[in-house]
Formats: sequence, C-alpha cells, structure tokens
Amino acid sequence: MTLLLAVAPVFTIIIYIYFKDKYEKEPIRLLLANFLFGAIVSVLIVFILYAFTGRLLPITNKFSIWQQFSQAFVVVALAEEFSKYVIVKYYTQPKEAFNEPYDGIIYCVMVSMGFACTENILYVLQGGYQTAILRAFTAVPAHATFGVLMGYYMGKAKFSKNRFQLNIAGLFLATLFHGAYDFFLFINFIPGISIGAFVSLIVAIILSRKAIKRHQENSNFKT
Repeated sequence: MTLLLAVAPVFTIIIYIYFKDKYEKEPIRLLLANFLFGAIVSVLIVFILYAFTGRLLPITNKFSIWQQFSQAFVVVALAEEFSKYVIVKYYTQPKEAFNEPYDGIIYCVMVSMGFACTENILYVLQGGYQTAILRAFTAVPAHATFGVLMGYYMGKAKFSKNRFQLNIAGLFLATLFHGAYDFFLFINFIPGISIGAFVSLIVAIILSRKAIKRHQENSNFKT
C-alpha cells in the first residue's frame, strides 16, 4: 500500500501530460525508455555528481544561508536537472519521433517522473505513508513542473537555429525553480520561510500550464 502511494502521483502526472499531447502521440516504447532512463541512469548520474559537489561545497554550518543556498542550487538542483537534461539532449532530442515543440515537454516530464519515482520510493520506504501523502502534493508535482519548464525550451530548441541557447535556457529555468523550492525548505530554521517553497511551486505550476498551452497551439500537426 505504501509503495502504491509512492508511485500513484507519478503515474497520475504521466497520464495527464500524455493526454495533453493532442495532435501526435509519442511512441510508448520511447516514452518508457525515457522514464526508465530517468529512474536509473539519471539517479546514477546524480549520485556521481553529489559525490563531487558535496565535497566541493560541504555543509559545515547548517545555519549558514550561503551554504544552504549553494546546497540547494548547485549540489541538488543543478545536479538533478543536469542529469535529466543530458538524457533528453543526447538521447531523445535527436530522435525522429521528437517532431513538434510539445515533445520537449512530454519527454522531459517522462525523465523527471522516472527520477521522481525512484526518489519517492526511497523517501517513502523511510518515512511511511505520511511522507507519501506529503510528497504527492509537493515534491512529485515540483519535479513535473521542472520537467515542463525545461521541456518547453528544449521543444523550441529542436526547431530553432539557436538550439544551444534554448536548451541551456531550459536547464537554467528548471534549475532556478528547483533551487528556489529546495532553498526555502533548507533554511527552515528561519520561522515561516518554508512558505517560499510553496509559492515557488505555485508560480512554476502556473508557468507550466502556460507552457503546455503555448506548445499545444504551436503544434506542427494542428489543423
């Protein structure tokens, strides 16, 4: 039951994003590959990056705002979003099936949900059903919004001469919102500051909805 609670929000988001692809559905095999890469390869990349950045930017004083800022934006957010980015950039974006801007969103979300699934299972096994319920409304949708924001720009990049700049813009925006979300949680020694995480999540959700709508309107297959 606890494991079901861990994976349910992940697959709910996947179904939502899949059916938002109105005009040309992606191959299930490729979607599954992206999910599995996120669940396994992305996680391994993060562990490797953590080993490096964790030593480079250690926490020696948990009440240091600067150290928590570095931890949130570099050690965690950049490492995790980069691990997702490289999969979409080098494996999925070159594929023929990646043939409209919305594809950037769906593939980035698939990788993000793969990562979130593994992460959620690990957290829930430690924290129980209370953790599962809390993360179903916070961390899991947060990972989805980071994926949408990254995917919006990676979808644009595929059909632009400014591919490098747009891809990096996607990585930057995902890292920015991920870092902000974590930072406000990491400095919870300041009373009431954690509300900033939920504000950043709400803003990311609003932007994600706009990004989805815009790519739906700009579909190459819209008649």
